[in-house]
Parts: sequence; structure tokens; C-alpha cells
Amino acid sequence: MLEVRALTVRHGYLRALTDINLAVSPGETVAIIGANGAGKSTLLRAIIGLHHPSAGSILLNGRDITALPSHARVREGIALVPEGRRLFPSLSVEENLLVGRSSGRPGPWSLGRVYQLFSWMADRRREPTVHLSGGEQQAVAIGRALMANPRVLLLDELSLGLAPTMVRRIYGALPELVKDGMAVLLVEQDVAQALRVANRFQCLLEGRTTLEGKPAEATTAKIEAAYFGLAGRSGPGSVA
Repeated sequence: MLEVRALTVRHGYLRALTDINLAVSPGETVAIIGANGAGKSTLLRAIIGLHHPSAGSILLNGRDITALPSHARVREGIALVPEGRRLFPSLSVEENLLVGRSSGRPGPWSLGRVYQLFSWMADRRREPTVHLSGGEQQAVAIGRALMANPRVLLLDELSLGLAPTMVRRIYGALPELVKDGMAVLLVEQDVAQALRVANRFQCLLEGRTTLEGKPAEATTAKIEAAYFGLAGRSGPGSVA
């Protein structure tokens, strides 16, 4: 579904990402883990078209979309739930959701289905999002992205600043997203939470992949070494 090949992204003279490779298949959740500054958000922003890579390519269903602008990538089927949610605070819940429909992509996600996914939302659809809690705002941000009917959903720091109870509720919605074949690429600092929901993971350190594999096959020692850079710099490792 989504493939990233040898992607390098620079911020001025600094390399934010170096030679990143990854793939996400339909119905799969892949988690990108790493500390602050590892390049996780830069990777998502490059995939959606907000950062232009200095090298490498991004493919969607085998088609090279590296040169497409962000709005065209949304129409092709990629949607981002950004860190910090980025809602329109003066607009109502429903008005924010309808913003996601501007891509014009057909598909199964509608207001009714979003309200089914988040059962509290219909009763508060006329309420300005500025009145919502952080977790409720995060749910609206997810709903807005779903209204674009994406094939690939990019989720950036879902749990940031949320209470544990709300984190569980937000992550509890993921199975509904992937059951029809949507691919999910998840960026998360909460390693334990990310590994609980992911089919595969990739650990970044200073813009490079240091470990990748299946969560069930990863030891705590290997993850900690990759996360903190204790495994040396000879190249990315695998849990297999």
C-alpha cells in the first residue's frame, strides 16, 4: 500500500532523516517509535508532502507520489492526524469533521459512521471543539481524517497529553479502522502502547532506523538499546 524508499530529509544543513525504508500493507498497523527528535514526525510530514525529501521516494500502491503536493496526496488516499490535533476551535465538532470531506474521495466513512465509532460525538456535534477535552479533540481529529476516506492513515502522537483512560479509548478504535483494509502508520513515544497495537514496528534514532520487526519477537533489551543508541551505529537491526 505505502512504501518509502531510501528517504532522506534535510532541515537546512541538518539531516532529519537518513535513508529510511519502510512499507505498510493493507489492514496493517506499523508503529514508528523513538525519543524526541528522532525524526518520527518528520517522516509523517514527508509522507503527506509537508517536507520535501532531498533523496528517496514515496510510493502509494506502486505509484511514485514523491512530487505530488499535499492536497493531491490526500485525494490519492493519505490522511494525517497531526500532533496537537490542529482543529478549528471556533467551529463545531461536525463542522470540523466536514472539513475532512473536502478531498471528495468516495468511501465508507461518513458522519454517521464516525458517530458510531465515537458514540458520544453525535450528542455534542453542535458544540465548538474548544469546549472539548484533549481526548475528545483527538477523537474529532481522527474523525476528520477518516472523513477523507483514506487508504493510509498517519497518526502522529495520539497519546500525547492524554489521560490513560482516554488513551485506551482512542486506541480501542484502531481495530475498526483497519478491518476494511486501511493501512495505519502510527508515531508514538509511548513504546508499550505502540507495541500493543502494532503488527510491526520501526525504531528511529537521530533520523536513522536502529531496529525493526514484530513486537512479539522484540526483547526489552533490544528495544532499549535501539531507542537510546546503545547498540552501536553499524546499521539497523532486526528482531528476527
